[in-house]
Amino acid sequence: MSVTIKSAEEIELMRQAGKYLAKVHQELERAIKPGISTWEIDKIGEETIRSLGCEPNFLNYQGYPASVCVSVNDEVVHGIPRKDHIIKEGDIVSLDTGLIYKGYHSDAARTHGVGEISKEAALLIERTRESFFQGMQYARAGRRLYEISGAIGDYAESYGYGVVYDLVGHGIGTHLHEEPEIPNFRQWRRGLKLKAGMTLAVEPMINAGSPDVEWMDDEWTVVTYDGSLSAHYENTILITEGRPEILTLTEEERECIWQE
Repeated sequence: MSVTIKSAEEIELMRQAGKYLAKVHQELERAIKPGISTWEIDKIGEETIRSLGCEPNFLNYQGYPASVCVSVNDEVVHGIPRKDHIIKEGDIVSLDTGLIYKGYHSDAARTHGVGEISKEAALLIERTRESFFQGMQYARAGRRLYEISGAIGDYAESYGYGVVYDLVGHGIGTHLHEEPEIPNFRQWRRGLKLKAGMTLAVEPMINAGSPDVEWMDDEWTVVTYDGSLSAHYENTILITEGRPEILTLTEEERECIWQE
């Protein structure tokens, strides 16, 4: 397995790519409301990315036709934006997107509730986010990748949720997807030892019901097999000798995170 270690110059470029993507997610969160189409959400994302002098890295990636994956309710990931798919009160919407800044990629996902949502949905979103931070306790040089995966999966499964096995996180840098793969469930082999300078996209995808998923006829949209809700939370992170640097959070979010 060949995992790239970023130089100081590369890390600075990754930081900037992450800061810009955090701004994109802020704009997307503001746009989410009943009545907006998933197509409109995608256009806002693409326009914001380009306004920052960056390129959308999802657009045309392996044939994907949009800049933002917009996945609603039982759609886990890779929902294709459509003009006729209108967001409604009570929906939950997962937004997964990324950008390229001077040749370096960032990637992040968030799930948002639309207006008043069910208690079940709110808890799923909250706990999916928290599962990511459970994993971050082990995201430092000298630890093993399987410790991150195990912490994410153990936390989510403690609530009876289904952790998606068919989709995983990944390394990131000059390519959107690099080695290693990062499962969100416990692995029994120790696997990769983490080193300072690694950049990773860690992304729990958690279902309220069964972990099983299926692909729709568009060959992109992944949905829960049992029709249960699904949430997604992802950040691009930098491994350091101490706590990880979460590159795709705003400064305010970072301050809040480490105070929690």
